Amino acid sequence: MRRSLLLAAGLLTAAMIFPSLADAQGRPGGGRGGSGGGGGDQEDPSKKKKKEAEWGDSQAPLQQLRNAGPCPFVKVLYDAGRYMEFKGGKVSSNSVGYTGEIQSISAGCAYKDDQPIRVTMDVLFEMGRGPGADGAAKTYRYWVAVTQRNKTMIDKHYFDLPVKFAPGQDRLYVTDSIGEVMIPRASVTTSGANFEVLVGFDVTPEMADFNRQGKRFLLTSAGAAAGGAAVQK
Repeated sequence: MRRSLLLAAGLLTAAMIFPSLADAQGRPGGGRGGSGGGGGDQEDPSKKKKKEAEWGDSQAPLQQLRNAGPCPFVKVLYDAGRYMEFKGGKVSSNSVGYTGEIQSISAGCAYKDDQPIRVTMDVLFEMGRGPGADGAAKTYRYWVAVTQRNKTMIDKHYFDLPVKFAPGQDRLYVTDSIGEVMIPRASVTTSGANFEVLVGFDVTPEMADFNRQGKRFLLTSAGAAAGGAAVQK
């Protein structure tokens, strides 16, 4: 499904008065240890990879299409990266209803001179249906937000994504395309590095807390042999 998102210029005025950040951090911060532009020791690659896996960052590299400067950072918000329903509010394997997880984002952007920043994205979702799910169809809701990097949110839009499971199917993959997120720029010195584009499910506070704690349901070897029982981690 192809979608477009145009952010109102009036909402961006405050964010775009900041100077260009062409020499800004190489890794998105979000309060999670982004490195500054002032040098310092380089982080061990293996430790960095492990940290990113623990945090669940799903940032895709952005294509540089003869831009006037760097692109906005695009990533999944950790607390909203997974969607998990529990029938009756009971957290157990037998009560798991519909689930979802944002697996990856492929993104690209382009801008030059005083033109707005145009960001395109393909978001890959993995959807699931547990024993507590009712029916074969579910409409998931997710959002795309633009923020002033590591600061305030500028704008946020919601999208509905209907999916239908085939008989006997408990998992499927869906790619949703955001045709264009257009971010107006105040001047030619306004860099894309001033902004972040975040993606997440529309989750309840309970779901966000579940994600924040890193909880999951994993198949055990004994459970798999007995028919797929799951344990909470």
